[in-house]
Amino acid sequence: MTHDIQRRTLVKAGAALASTALGFPALNALAQNRRFAGKTIRILTWSDDTGLAVLRNIAQTFEAQTGAKVIADRTGSTSEMVAKLKAGGNRPQYDVITLAGVGAVTLANAGLLEKPDLNQLPNLQSVDPRFRIGADGHGVGYLLWTGGMLYNTRTFKAAPTSYEEMWNPKYAKRVFLPPATWTDSLDTIVAAAKLTGGSATNVEGGFKKLAELKDRVLTFGENPTQIAELFRSNSLDIGAVYAPAFFAKELKDPNSGLGATYNLKEGFFADLMYTIMPKAHPGESAVIHAFLNHTLDPVVQGKMAEDVLNGPVNLKAVLSPEALKSPFIIKPEQLGSTAVIHDKAVIAAVRDSWIKRYTQTFS
Repeated sequence: MTHDIQRRTLVKAGAALASTALGFPALNALAQNRRFAGKTIRILTWSDDTGLAVLRNIAQTFEAQTGAKVIADRTGSTSEMVAKLKAGGNRPQYDVITLAGVGAVTLANAGLLEKPDLNQLPNLQSVDPRFRIGADGHGVGYLLWTGGMLYNTRTFKAAPTSYEEMWNPKYAKRVFLPPATWTDSLDTIVAAAKLTGGSATNVEGGFKKLAELKDRVLTFGENPTQIAELFRSNSLDIGAVYAPAFFAKELKDPNSGLGATYNLKEGFFADLMYTIMPKAHPGESAVIHAFLNHTLDPVVQGKMAEDVLNGPVNLKAVLSPEALKSPFIIKPEQLGSTAVIHDKAVIAAVRDSWIKRYTQTFS
């Protein structure tokens, strides 16, 4: 979901984003209920467009509605988020973290998370039951991160229908893959395994398959802005597994040369993103729970989906007609047999070893 860049800058939600918050329906009326004025919570999110959308659509509107102050730190990947919380030990500096599901499982297994009180999350009742809670009750699902294939619209008259296309020799040095520390790299390993008859529990063939690309990869997609420019300059033909969510603007621009597809024989990948609450959090529990509940607000869910092409989990999400028609926003009802949804406990158990092997494969 698979979504993870260099995210290290300390960011405070500022006046530049406040005007967006005021655009929400009935926000002025809601702002009268500033029950948490003077309170502060600290969140950790991503430094990419998704992280900015979290600040704009969730943090800023929460501030406007409740009077609370949200201070945000942003970092590059789920792995970095896990490392940050582990480094804090029994003195965590965050109240809420937004991250990929496998990271929530890892931190829950390490005993670093507190289970939220679901009775304080009324919006959860409108969430698809499959996506409410995870990580043994420690994670609250709030968005669907989906990964498929990106392709050059100048190279392909029609979208590719299989990950196998990346192994076509004519695309050598015009292929990109996700970086090792991203959850998307785990998806790529599984995609390669599926091409050899394997699966998430049988990936040996996948690693051998990926080794064939060692000298054909132009770059690893640590920086989506760079990837977008490489497509625009006609320097890339294809890449996966990667999230179209990184390219919400480019996919609307016919001059970008960038296309994306989920319609692949081996399926696309869907990862439930979680908000989690560290143990011994510095902020007040009531404020934290209110923030968690706010992530599931129907209007917030719709705004996030439209901004960064993340799938809403609230079945009452307020989506525009354009968003409802978008092939890049996967809704809960679209997650059928073609969606690959990992057993997060299984992936969490193999994550470190897979990352190491993926790195070694391309070193």
